[in-house]
Amino acid sequence: MTSPDGILIVGASAAGLSTAEALRRHGYQGRLTLVDAEPHLPYDRPPLSKQVLAGAWEPARARLRTEEQLAGLAAEFVRGEAAVALDAARREVTTASGRVLRGEVVVVATGLTSRRLPGQDGPAGVHTLRGLDDALTLRAHLIGGTRLVVVGEGVLGAEIAATARGMGLEVTLAGVGQAPLHDQLGATIGAKLGRTHAERGVRLRLGTAVDALTGEGGRVTGVRLEGGEVLPADAVVVAIGSRPAIGWLEGSGLTLGDGVECDSRCRAAEGVYAVGDMASFEHEGLGRRLRLENRTNATEQAQTVAANILGADRPYTPIPYFWTDQYDVKIQAHGWPSPAAEVTLAEGDPEQNRFAVLYREGGRVTGVLGWNMPKQARLLRQQELGSWQAASPLTPA
Repeated sequence: MTSPDGILIVGASAAGLSTAEALRRHGYQGRLTLVDAEPHLPYDRPPLSKQVLAGAWEPARARLRTEEQLAGLAAEFVRGEAAVALDAARREVTTASGRVLRGEVVVVATGLTSRRLPGQDGPAGVHTLRGLDDALTLRAHLIGGTRLVVVGEGVLGAEIAATARGMGLEVTLAGVGQAPLHDQLGATIGAKLGRTHAERGVRLRLGTAVDALTGEGGRVTGVRLEGGEVLPADAVVVAIGSRPAIGWLEGSGLTLGDGVECDSRCRAAEGVYAVGDMASFEHEGLGRRLRLENRTNATEQAQTVAANILGADRPYTPIPYFWTDQYDVKIQAHGWPSPAAEVTLAEGDPEQNRFAVLYREGGRVTGVLGWNMPKQARLLRQQELGSWQAASPLTPA
């Protein structure tokens, strides 16, 4: 086992913190520093659009670890300090305050930034939801409002719409897709999820792009769609996707594209690794570059990165997985549930809201999805996707 003289991790959310914990579990006893732009203790992001936004959880409950557990890492946490530059050759990170931090190994784990609509930063009452402060600000606004428009029919937008409807607001879900999560899960599941939202009272305005936000007196009053229809709103949430937070890495010496480009060991340069939502890595099982935006990937990839830092030579070859909770629906998706795939029922009954389906492309199972059937979905993943990584390379549609 190698023992670097100091490891610096930039980003202390799930991916960065999991890397630090894995290093300690693997026996690393050297200097460990985590720097993060957030002033908060490390927290989990999936609850923000659900339990925290709804008020079912106090913010402290979303913390990834207690203060005692963090102290047990024997690491230095530099909070409230955004990284603004990296010199990959020298492995030096400069923060917004001018502080320079160095490690023999640097791990970049700064995650994502939210995409924004043109003109979004003008009127009050327009929100994105990326961090804890965003969730608390949005919650305060929703408590005093009655009408919410969510722009974006992906996972985050659909979860926010479900949470807000549960809070009693009038909710409209708008987006260019034909159904909620259509681009992630295809037409069959998307249509059923759309019916689920409609049955709960969410107004769907899908298949049409947003033209502009409307406002009066400095506050947002609605969303205008292409074609002229205006969706009235006291608040608007823009959830049109994210992009890797790599702006601070311009000029660093790293290769940047759709994220930080890494090899199959998640190594971006000599002594520099990337982990989590921002890492674009070579997947040897697929024969292509991949970047995954989900909570499971953040922790699984961290294990590989930690092991490789300490001398292993381990490729990262995950089977992608994500989940979403909306109302009383729990969806687990494994592999590639592509919109282009053929969907067939494997178990259960869609009319009873408990079923599992298989996705097939080219005669091969490429994805498994469970709708309120987590155990069955896991078993199907093992049966149908267990040899997936060892099979011939697959290029998903």
